[in-house]
Order: sequence, then C-alpha cells, then structure tokens
Amino acid sequence: MKIIAVGMNYAEHNKELHPTLVIPEEPVIFMKPDSALLKNGKPFFIPDFSDEVHYETELVVKISRLGKNIAERFADRYYDEVTVGIDFTARDLQRKIREAGNPWEICKGFDDSAAIGEFVPVDKFKDIQNLNFHLDIDGKQVQKGNTADMLFKVDEIIAYVSRFFTLKIGDLIYTGTPVGVGSVAISQHLEGYLEEEKLLDFYIR
Repeated sequence: MKIIAVGMNYAEHNKELHPTLVIPEEPVIFMKPDSALLKNGKPFFIPDFSDEVHYETELVVKISRLGKNIAERFADRYYDEVTVGIDFTARDLQRKIREAGNPWEICKGFDDSAAIGEFVPVDKFKDIQNLNFHLDIDGKQVQKGNTADMLFKVDEIIAYVSRFFTLKIGDLIYTGTPVGVGSVAISQHLEGYLEEEKLLDFYIR
C-alpha cells in the first residue's frame, strides 16, 4: 500500500501560503510511506522535530482495482470508497525545505502524518466533485471545503498519477486541502466530517 498526495490543489489555500504562487499546470504529487498512516482513532503525537505542525483536511480516495495508464474517462472505475483524512505537515520544516529547493518527505511523510477516517461507499454520493467536508477542533469548525473547488479533479489525478505509478488495490490518494489550515496543540480533539457524517475522531497528544 502506498499513500499518494496532491499539493496545491485548491486555489485559495495556495494564496494563504504563497500569495504570489502561480497555479500549477499539472498536479503536484508527493508520497508518504505506509508508516505515516494513522487510523482507528489512535492519537497523534506532535513530533519533537517541529514547533509548528499544521492540519490539512482532505478528501481521501481508496483505489479498488489494479491500474496503469488509466484514461480519465475510466478513472471512476478504479475507486469505490472515500473518506476524510488529515495530511499533517511540519510547516516550519517545510519553509526551510522550500527555500533550499529540496523534496518534501521529511515535513510531510513522517510517522503518523496521514490520519485517515472510516471509509464509506462512493456511490452514497451523487457527485464526488461536489462534496462538502470539514474539520472541527474542540467542537469548533476550523476548516471546510468542497471538492468542486479542486484545481485537478479526482479522475484527473488518478489518470495523471497512473502514468508514473501502477495503482494497486488499497492505495490511498489524498486529494489536497482547501483554505483554512492551522496548527495543532496537545490535548485538542479533532473530528472530520464528509457532508454531515463524522468519519474521523482522535486527539492530539
């Protein structure tokens, strides 16, 4: 199982971090190791190498068929479950890495940096590109988004990624975060929702 993630896939989020950033012409792809996965409501422990860990709430798609060089028009046949997840990011490290022009792995792929919720069937929803999702911290909504605002849609992402990597059953695709990212702190309670259904529930330690 591999974790594939998309960066800079919501225009307003791009503006909040990089006001002068040009919209990418192709999806910005990075990977997380399987050791990054945080599931079953287990707590997230803030790592000692960062003083500024941010939450990034995202729609996550689970691949259900083996595929390579998938045509966009057939991409919807390659996933049947979705959920909400969090791409935890060591933002202070990321700034240093960006300045040096280095890869993102240590600021994005560290242990437990990919929180994942309970999966639900995709056919439960009319349109995967019109889904609301949000994150609550201690009962207060801190981030919300709608998949209609993605720069690169789910099927586009799958077609693009499958040009370079064979997609296997169980692979996860984190599809990008909307505006509203922020830092986490010890003892906070995080709850992630897809539409009005809570699929993610855990604490920061």
